[in-house]
Amino acid sequence: MSTAKSEELGGAVMLAAAVVALIWANSPAADTYHSVFAQVAGFGAGAFELRKSLELWISDALMAVFFLLVGLEIKREMLVGQLSSRERIALPAISALGGMALPALFFLALNGHDSLSARGWAVPCATDIAFSLAVLRVVGRHVPDSMRLFLTAVAVLDDVGAILIIAVFYTAELSVTMLAAALVPIAVLVAMNRARVSYLVPYLLVGVVLWYFILKSGIHPTIAGVILASTIPLQTKHGPMLEPLEARLQPWVVFLILPLFALANAGVSLAGLEPQSLLDPVALGIILGLFFGKTLGITLGAWLSGVLRLGSKPSDASWVQMLGVANIAGIGFTMSLLLAALAYDPVALHVFADAKLGVLVGSTIGAIVGIAVLLSARPRPATA
Repeated sequence: MSTAKSEELGGAVMLAAAVVALIWANSPAADTYHSVFAQVAGFGAGAFELRKSLELWISDALMAVFFLLVGLEIKREMLVGQLSSRERIALPAISALGGMALPALFFLALNGHDSLSARGWAVPCATDIAFSLAVLRVVGRHVPDSMRLFLTAVAVLDDVGAILIIAVFYTAELSVTMLAAALVPIAVLVAMNRARVSYLVPYLLVGVVLWYFILKSGIHPTIAGVILASTIPLQTKHGPMLEPLEARLQPWVVFLILPLFALANAGVSLAGLEPQSLLDPVALGIILGLFFGKTLGITLGAWLSGVLRLGSKPSDASWVQMLGVANIAGIGFTMSLLLAALAYDPVALHVFADAKLGVLVGSTIGAIVGIAVLLSARPRPATA
């Protein structure tokens, strides 16, 4: 199955998982939904014991595999893809920057006065790569290939920003000892990369050790996936390594890991929900950030890139199509839910519920409006 088809089907599976979670969390069996993901499992003993709820195993361990895939994609794009030169990176980079800055400003405009609510400023900054690309493929021929590549590049750069935000702003208590210990597997990975070790298993085994030390250091362990990806060689003496690993991981991530994450996090209780619930500052800030913030930020970023002559809108795409793609980039979903969990889950579960509601509504609006805009856009005539 091609990567494009896999992402499209994966987006459908992820949507189905989110719908199941919503139905389950609002059914007579709602208690079982919460109890299932609260089940604790682990291994080890003494100082090396590791026990977590099922929800945290998904968020901390399985999502590290997702970030490994994201890291591999980022590295490939920077070496041989859409981000491999200044000319290619300028347009999506400036657009992605605008698409992260404006959503944060929209959110803080409503929540900046409250220190607890303001913790979620990064939630509307994220774009869900798999889901947004799957939605974009719904409109098919109404979107030129250049805009698909543009959205991919923006989403990849958006994930780079999300990774940095997680590392810098959502690290609670830092253990210097464990962080120092993490330098050992990092050094081993770098040494293997320099030696062009052509066997994948040693990289993955050392990566597991790195994940453990980063987890214990207090930094969110998904960062381990990105670090591991950066050390995987593009090519070895026995042939390519990075792209085959990316191809192997991709179906596991889109058909298992991301749907499981959606199932574990999209179960928002709608009991007692009234229209004014969407006017809660956290929920409303996320909705406005994902829709208006993303749309304006990416579109203005693309315009500014052209004004500064750093990069220009693809000649085969119209500004209406750019606007529709920017709408679809407002599908935060899994990435936004992860950032919401990091921001609120440890400190305020009631705020976390509002944040999840905002993510689901904002992402849905972005998808629906984006599809409508792109379907209404006339194809740009080919230049002679």
